[in-house]
Amino acid sequence: MGAGERFGVLVGVAYDGTAFNGWAPQRDGRTVCDALTGAITKLDPKASLPRGVSRTDAGVHAEGQLAAFDASLTIPARGWVLALNQHMPDDACVRWACAVPEGFNPRFSAKGKRYRYRVLLDRIRDPLLRDRAWRLGWDIDQDKLAREAQAVVGTHDFAAFRSSHDARNDTVRTVTRCAVEPEAGGRIVGIVIEGNAFLYNMVRIVAGTLMDVARGHLAEGTVARALASRVRGEAGITAPAHGLTLEHVFLELPAGAGEPWPPG
Repeated sequence: MGAGERFGVLVGVAYDGTAFNGWAPQRDGRTVCDALTGAITKLDPKASLPRGVSRTDAGVHAEGQLAAFDASLTIPARGWVLALNQHMPDDACVRWACAVPEGFNPRFSAKGKRYRYRVLLDRIRDPLLRDRAWRLGWDIDQDKLAREAQAVVGTHDFAAFRSSHDARNDTVRTVTRCAVEPEAGGRIVGIVIEGNAFLYNMVRIVAGTLMDVARGHLAEGTVARALASRVRGEAGITAPAHGLTLEHVFLELPAGAGEPWPPG
């Protein structure tokens, strides 16, 4: 290894977001990025800070978060996974790793993301799902839910489906899939959304709006009307963070990337 030579590492990270204040580093508050940074620097104090794909909010979970960093040590992918996990907290884990060119930023190579929002249909609270699904204690019209979800698909101006904290001028996004998938024998409704990019709180506002229509709080056609008006007040509520999971990031690996470990 030459003097000052560095090596890029890409890792897949999963976490239960309940006790985290989101992904991004903060002055006060426990974050996933800080936890990963701590594990990396235990092994390589000269490593760079991790560069993540998605700035998930407090309480949001992830199965497929991605982050890359530059290291000064030549450790195989298997070694990074096993060694990093010795220093990760119990509610976060490095699921896989692979070698990438130095400076690789997965955010700029991501082609899209898949989120899943889970809604528990149960009149009685379930302590095992209290942090993983939004519980609604009344019936919903699932046919209406499925119809309304189709209005989300396509290239639209999603200005009505973003938080007031999102000041970006470009609010056009493409949603390639918005599907309703039953889980646990129909006790849980999963709202699966895939798209090229998302605005701040966009998925949670879409999920809240769909459920407001499905339970009769808003009329059918609300999604289409909100898209046309671009007015936040025309859409539904922002669904709670704990029902949301970042499932997968569609990524184009750069030339020269190594094989991930574990395979598959």
